Amino acid sequence: MRGPEASASPRTYPPARRDDVVEALPAADPVARVADPYRWLEDAEGEDARAWSAAQEALLAEHRARWAGRDEAEERLRGLLGAGSVGVPVWRGERRFSTRREPGGEHAVLLVREPGAEGAEVERVLLDPAALDPSGLTTLDAWQPSLEGELLAYQLSEGGSEESVLRVLDVTTGEVVDGPVDRARYSPVAWLPGGGAFYCVRRLAPELVPDGEEQFHRRVVLHTVGAPESEEVEVFGAGRDLRTYYGASVSRDGRWLSVTAAIGTDPRSDVWLADLGEGSAAAAAPPLREVVVGEDASTSARVGRDGRLYVGTDLGAPRGRLAVADPHEPGPDGWRDLLAERDDAVLEGWTVLDGPELGEAPVLLAAWTTHAVSRVTVHDLADGALRAEVVLPGTGSVSGLVSRPEGGHEAWFTFTDPTTLPHVHRFDARTGEVEVVEGPPGALGAAEPDVPTTTQQLEVTSADGTTVRVLVTARADALDDAGAPLATAPLVLYGYGGFGVSLRPTWSATTLAWVRSGGVWAEAGLRGGGEEGEEWHRAGMGPEKPRVYEDLEAAADALVDRGWTTRERLGIYGGSNGGLLVGAALTRRPASYAAVVCSAPLLDMVRYQLHGLGRTWAGEYGDAEDPEQLGWLLAHSPYHHVRADQPYPATLFTVFDGDSRVDPLHARKTCAALQAATSRPVDEAPVLLRREADVGHGARSLSRSTGLTADVLAFLGHHLGLDVARVP
Repeated sequence: MRGPEASASPRTYPPARRDDVVEALPAADPVARVADPYRWLEDAEGEDARAWSAAQEALLAEHRARWAGRDEAEERLRGLLGAGSVGVPVWRGERRFSTRREPGGEHAVLLVREPGAEGAEVERVLLDPAALDPSGLTTLDAWQPSLEGELLAYQLSEGGSEESVLRVLDVTTGEVVDGPVDRARYSPVAWLPGGGAFYCVRRLAPELVPDGEEQFHRRVVLHTVGAPESEEVEVFGAGRDLRTYYGASVSRDGRWLSVTAAIGTDPRSDVWLADLGEGSAAAAAPPLREVVVGEDASTSARVGRDGRLYVGTDLGAPRGRLAVADPHEPGPDGWRDLLAERDDAVLEGWTVLDGPELGEAPVLLAAWTTHAVSRVTVHDLADGALRAEVVLPGTGSVSGLVSRPEGGHEAWFTFTDPTTLPHVHRFDARTGEVEVVEGPPGALGAAEPDVPTTTQQLEVTSADGTTVRVLVTARADALDDAGAPLATAPLVLYGYGGFGVSLRPTWSATTLAWVRSGGVWAEAGLRGGGEEGEEWHRAGMGPEKPRVYEDLEAAADALVDRGWTTRERLGIYGGSNGGLLVGAALTRRPASYAAVVCSAPLLDMVRYQLHGLGRTWAGEYGDAEDPEQLGWLLAHSPYHHVRADQPYPATLFTVFDGDSRVDPLHARKTCAALQAATSRPVDEAPVLLRREADVGHGARSLSRSTGLTADVLAFLGHHLGLDVARVP
């Protein structure tokens, strides 16, 4: 039944009817009556929803025209991103695969480098998404060379979708020899020796699953290159929870298969190991032996070149540890710690260097973070004894730590910090030296002169006394000798706080453009993230989710109290789970912020499991079908905490039609609710919705990225008082 039309704010928002939709849901107390007046906006194709969305686009265009410097900001961003990017190399014999985005390129291309005539290295482009699709709507999602480097499995999402389709090409000729293999989104590819077959993960065909469950029901299968789907062999997955994600990997010698299984994004995983022996029959029906099953921990395992099983786990070690075991007896009782848990760092990754150049002294290289800042250490491979700490170029982030799969004395990784573009570095275990081997192929735009900036880590105290760390980047000339601000400035506080994801000090064109124009950029390492390990993550899950919001509030309060900014010049920004974060923040304390950017957000936490991939996140947030957990969700669900006549800040929602993870309905419904509820005039603090077609939750072209970011920065600049066109 329909209710009365919503009253319009001054200068009017598009009309949005309020329906009298109220559900009685089973709750702990014992019934919760939950209103949902904008449920009609869940159907994006409904006539009323389409008209409302069109009116929102007109409203956005009207306001965007007032944002001074928007076009100039986009040009600045193009300049800052104009240097391009490079990725760490993946070696297969004498072939080296890597990605590179050329200056001005819309997408990175996949390259192969190999010996040519007279030993000279030859470089070729294997895959160029822009060449495959000049519209820019195709993205390269994943790729994996065969063990010999003769074939390459790769996954593309086409037409602005996020549905990866897998193909195989011959590296020598560039000819596609297999595919398209559909329903392979989020699939690993684990090649068997010889390149004739690989393990991958596929969803069951739609006709084999109930309606509405097409995005689930995954299976590990053995796929023979060039063979039809009917010849695939199902290896694992039947009878398990429909939300389960699987991983698969094969040891370098092809003997050992490891399989992992995790329900949705739950922070726990089971692992099995199979001895494939020799022959295709064993590969098709491998007997799987439990490594760890049923434990409340995340674990991965693989057999190394030395025949030992390497187990990375947080079982009994929330900050992570690395153990070794006999693969024939892989259970926890046989594990021996090689890298024990540290109380000052979180284990992020590792690789083995055991080439003949090292003689009898092979080493283990380990990547750690301390309060999200990277460290790399060198250990004896036999017993894990610490040998040395690698000297890194600065205070920043290491990623992609790899070595040659057949062994060697070198490792490669990327390093970046808030003022340094990512560069590929090589570590030589013979000398302990680190050198840059590849940087971005271009330079920053000439119109963007270098202005010294500095990043520091502040400590703030949350409501329950917990210490939360905040990375603050500002112009060096805006600080005194002690690093304190000389004056308040427009400040953006960014946060995420979920799924064990860490916010680390990395280069960002968005941050640099804002800071060089005179603003301050802050990123808070909130509970729910992984900055301090799995305990930190779980301290912001389920019933503890409000702690994450308290952490953000503590960071905001401290930045104001310490003179970095004022309430009138403070904005908050988050996307996806971070969109939930800022959505909760603006409904909890609307007067605390002058502007909010809420991107691809989760906001209706009562119905989130019914849309997109929501079912897979119940372990993170809580299950709305459980009466007690529904209470957790209702306690902070932003959509349900919008209150009439509140001074809501200027708010920009950004959503993407191709988003298959977080449905844009969350933003539509909450946008309508806020527009009806706010006590502030639309010209003073507008609530706006930016909708973008033909793009999804993740990867996008350069022009799409700069267009979106320019709108975000111009909106924030307009409402926080920063000229984003200012070039120092």
